[in-house]
Amino acid sequence: CLMRRFLIFTFVFILLAGFAGGLGYFQFIVKPEMIKGFISKAPPPMPVVAVTQAKAEDWIDRIPAVGTFRAVQGIELAPQVGGLIRAFHFDSGQEVAKGALLVELDDSVEQADLKANLATLKNADMALDRQRQLITGGSTSRSTLDAAEAARDQASAAVERTRALIAQKALSAPFAGRIGLRRADIGQYVSPGTGIASLQQLDPIYVDFPVPEQAIAELATGQVVEVSVDAWPDQPFMGKVISLDARVSAETRNLVVRAEVKNADKRLKPGMFANVAVLVGKAQSLVTLPRTGVTYSLYGDSVYVVKPAPAAAGSAQAAPADQMIVERRSVKLGDARGARVSILSGLESGEQVVSEGQSKLMAGARVRVDNALALPASLNPLPRQ
Repeated sequence: CLMRRFLIFTFVFILLAGFAGGLGYFQFIVKPEMIKGFISKAPPPMPVVAVTQAKAEDWIDRIPAVGTFRAVQGIELAPQVGGLIRAFHFDSGQEVAKGALLVELDDSVEQADLKANLATLKNADMALDRQRQLITGGSTSRSTLDAAEAARDQASAAVERTRALIAQKALSAPFAGRIGLRRADIGQYVSPGTGIASLQQLDPIYVDFPVPEQAIAELATGQVVEVSVDAWPDQPFMGKVISLDARVSAETRNLVVRAEVKNADKRLKPGMFANVAVLVGKAQSLVTLPRTGVTYSLYGDSVYVVKPAPAAAGSAQAAPADQMIVERRSVKLGDARGARVSILSGLESGEQVVSEGQSKLMAGARVRVDNALALPASLNPLPRQ
C-alpha cells in the first residue's frame, strides 16, 4: 500500500514538473519568438507630417545691412559755467518745446554784480553828459570828454558781460525734443560741461548702416529702406536714403549710408540696433515657402513634395484623404526673408511641401498629414534678415 502511494505521488510530481517546465518554455522562449515574428511582419508606423503650400510672391531685390539709430539732433544738456542747481523745469522723459527753460543755476552773485555795474553805468552816463555840456562852453578839454566816453563804454560792457553770465546760468532747449533721465539734483554743484540730461529729437530719426563697396553702384538717394528692430520683429518701419558718406572706409571697405525713418510714436530710440534692407530694382514674382520646408545638405538642398497616395496593392479602396506619398525633389534656393525663402527652380507655386517631420522621411514613403504639428510663426527660431 505504501509502495503504491509512493508511485502515485511520484507520478503526480513528475506530471506537475513537466507541466511547469512546458509552461516556462512557452512563456520565456516560444512566446518572445512569436511576438518578435509578429512585429517583424507588421508594417512600420506611418510618419505624421505637417505640410505647407508653396506660393508666388512679388519680391524686390534688397541690399541687407545692420545699422544703428541716431537722433536727427541730440545733445547733452551741460552748463557753460559752474554753479549750484537752483531749479529744474522739466521731468525725466518729458517732451519740451524749443526755447523752453530747463535748468536754472544760482546767479545771486551775478545779479548783485549786475546791480553794481548798472549803478556804475548810470554814474558814467551822468559824467559823460556833464562833460558834453562843459565842452560846449569851452570849460573842459577834448581829452576829458574822451575819457568820460571811454568810462561810459567800459561800464556798459561790464553790464553786458554780467548779463551774459546770468544768461549762461539758465539752460534752455535749443530745439524741440524729449528729455532723458535727469542725472543731477537741486542744490548740487555742477562744473562747466557736466552732463545733466540728454535732449533728443526723435521724429524723424536717422539710421546709419554700412554697405559693402560692391553694392555702391546700386545705391542712390531717395531709395526706400525697410527697417526692423528686435523689440517689434513683426512690424517693419519704412524710410528713405537721404545721404551717402563721402568716402569708403579703408579698414572695412564699407560705405556708410544714412536713411531717415518716420517715428511719430517715438518708439525708435537713438542707439537701437536695426536690421536694414535697401529696396532696389523692380518687383519679381518668385515661388516661396517657409525655410523649415527645406532640407539642407552638403549634396544640395531639397524638399519633400506630397501627393495623393495610390490605393494599397490588392485593395479596391482608395487611400484615406489624409494619407499622402512624398517625392524628394532637388531645388535651387534664392534670397531668404524672415521665415521664408525663395525657390528659383525645382518647385511650382501651389505644390504641397512637408514643413515639419522631414527627418523621418525617405523618397516614396507614405505619410499622414496633420497640420496641427506645424510650428507657430511666433515660435519660429529663424532670425529676421
